Amino acid sequence: MNLSELKPADGSKHSDNFRRGRGHGSGNGKTAGKGHKGQKARSGAPRPGFEGGQMPLYRRLPKRGFTNINTKHIVAINVDVLNRFEDGTDVTVELLKETGVIKNPKDGVKILGNGELTKKLNVKVDAYSASAKEKIEALGGKAEVM
Repeated sequence: MNLSELKPADGSKHSDNFRRGRGHGSGNGKTAGKGHKGQKARSGAPRPGFEGGQMPLYRRLPKRGFTNINTKHIVAINVDVLNRFEDGTDVTVELLKETGVIKNPKDGVKILGNGELTKKLNVKVDAYSASAKEKIEALGGKAEVM
């Protein structure tokens, strides 16, 4: 291999940043990539979604449903996920976020009772299911509501 043979990988060098309409020598002069005549060749071409006067798709389809602005987005975690922590750890929403168990707690975190817990933990989150609270306290841990 020589320095004179080096070239970038295929497709890696194309850019959408080139200057259009700057003469024949530029390779994109004259019509500047818009072809010959027609509505899309001219300035003021129609907005995206415009269908030439026909009722556009976004207006033909019915509006459905209802979005409640007061709804809460609660992140649910099963009790078996808590086994990753050491015995006697204080498990909080911040700790769950740091360790990557949850990404965005939004309106709260709820522990559900699916799976088995093997460690004694002090858990402080927003809500618990009855079975999750039972499993945490059966091992001598605490299930506190923040």
